[in-house]
Amino acid sequence: MADQSPQDLTPEGIPSPEGDVEIIETDYEIGQDNVEGNLGPFGFDIHNPVFMVSGLAIMAFVFYALALPEQSGAVFSWLFSSVTKGFDWFFIGAANIFVLFCLLLIITPWGNVRLGGTEATPDYSYIGWFAMLFAAGMGIGLMFYGVSEPMSHFSSSLGGTAMENGVRTDWAPLGAAAGNEADAVRLGMAATIFHWGLHPWAIYAVVALALALFSYNKGLPLTIRSAFYPIFGDAVWGWVGHVIDTLAVFATLFGLATSLGFGATQANAGLNELFGLPVGPTTEVLLISGITAIALVSVLRGLDGGVKILSEINMGLAFLLLVFVLLIGPTAYLIKLFGSSLMAYVEYLPALSNPIGREDVNFSQGWTSFYWAWWISWSPFVGMFIARVSRGRTVREFVVCVLLIPSLVCVLWMSVFGGTALYQVINDGYTAAQDASLELKLFKMLDVLPLSAITSLVGIVLVVVFFVTSSDSGSLVIDTITAGGKVDAPVPQRAFWCIFEGAVAIVLLLSAGGLQSLQSMVISTGLPFTVVLLLMCFAVARGLHAERKIKD
Repeated sequence: MADQSPQDLTPEGIPSPEGDVEIIETDYEIGQDNVEGNLGPFGFDIHNPVFMVSGLAIMAFVFYALALPEQSGAVFSWLFSSVTKGFDWFFIGAANIFVLFCLLLIITPWGNVRLGGTEATPDYSYIGWFAMLFAAGMGIGLMFYGVSEPMSHFSSSLGGTAMENGVRTDWAPLGAAAGNEADAVRLGMAATIFHWGLHPWAIYAVVALALALFSYNKGLPLTIRSAFYPIFGDAVWGWVGHVIDTLAVFATLFGLATSLGFGATQANAGLNELFGLPVGPTTEVLLISGITAIALVSVLRGLDGGVKILSEINMGLAFLLLVFVLLIGPTAYLIKLFGSSLMAYVEYLPALSNPIGREDVNFSQGWTSFYWAWWISWSPFVGMFIARVSRGRTVREFVVCVLLIPSLVCVLWMSVFGGTALYQVINDGYTAAQDASLELKLFKMLDVLPLSAITSLVGIVLVVVFFVTSSDSGSLVIDTITAGGKVDAPVPQRAFWCIFEGAVAIVLLLSAGGLQSLQSMVISTGLPFTVVLLLMCFAVARGLHAERKIKD
């Protein structure tokens, strides 16, 4: 145990512990394996194995996808099919473990441990903290799937099951609800909430807690490898750690590229709907390039001057759009749907989270497996970002705020936007949102509400700003990992990763597989990183046990 005197920052830019903490004694110094220098007017400070291996591997991948688009498209398609079909049980089972682990932290004495030391105080207010959590954690996805997913599950459930050669070919969750609109709504909303509720936020919470605990309380670098010190000891500073951090870079970059691809297609669809802008790869490439340039400006402004301000703006706009749809739409129906959807979620949760013996293979593999791999691939990025802004919170406060409150807000968002579209179909006979492509469903739903041009424009702005905050935050995280845990590495490095993320998203969109190529890379990088997260739970338990002994 060490009683640390309060300091603002360590030489590596990480806040020093305040009060009593259980420091891990190690000879490793943050940045000791780094290579420093200047490239023209730009300085660099990079962790040699992680930066070089991840950077060269990703560049080789980009070159392969561009040089052999047909072959790479076929490989991507094979990857997606093989991993989702062969490892769906693993993704679903692992996500269940993460939820149970987080709930355990809330009710045990470990929840009393304070991140940053017994005397640490929060760096951000609740409003600023929540804004950054949502902008980083769910941004583009909420805009893309807020209408499309409830409507998709409702339609497939209402259509019932279909069999071919003894295998179900429909996409309905569980046993469907053939011909029963009320049951189809309940099942569709429960399936949607399942993908946006406790499970994804538990994945984020595990990684964020591990990073915050071992950096702020244990005095280790702010990198993924640090969480594994209780398991591997000083070996984490060698190739074991290099592999872990490199996997984290891959997962983060491809997870972000997928989100940027979804964001670009939705922004393109919205701009076409409003202004007649052509839909296609050229427009999407221009959108990604332009928004990456905006993200670059945000990167140069830093965390407080860039991401924090944009996150608060986005939270305000999202709240206004939510309130508008709630009040102008079928308000009483939406309020009732919120409550009934929560009850349906609780009712169907055991069946939806069952990892074995599923008959709804298209749903469990094509939806749930992909989602869990996507959230896991985002977890290094979102987890490290949450860790950066969560110092001073107790573990219980942290888990409740990161797990339960965002889950409820996601339920509210899906109930309002998805519920409005469902009401339009069931009560008004308006099926444009139901019939539209995924990226257009939001705008078709808004079409029949007042001020549709303004609200659709706000929706596009939200997609763009979520796009920017995700790119900016992701660049910050990848740069921290590839700088050996330094959070004050030269800004040009973060700019490099910001540009690189946009380039990877563009290449994958232009490849033969398009969006499926993005999804394939998410699922393939999420698989090995799931093992990393499972080990991380054990390491966090050991770390919290040591911190708890300080008070005993």
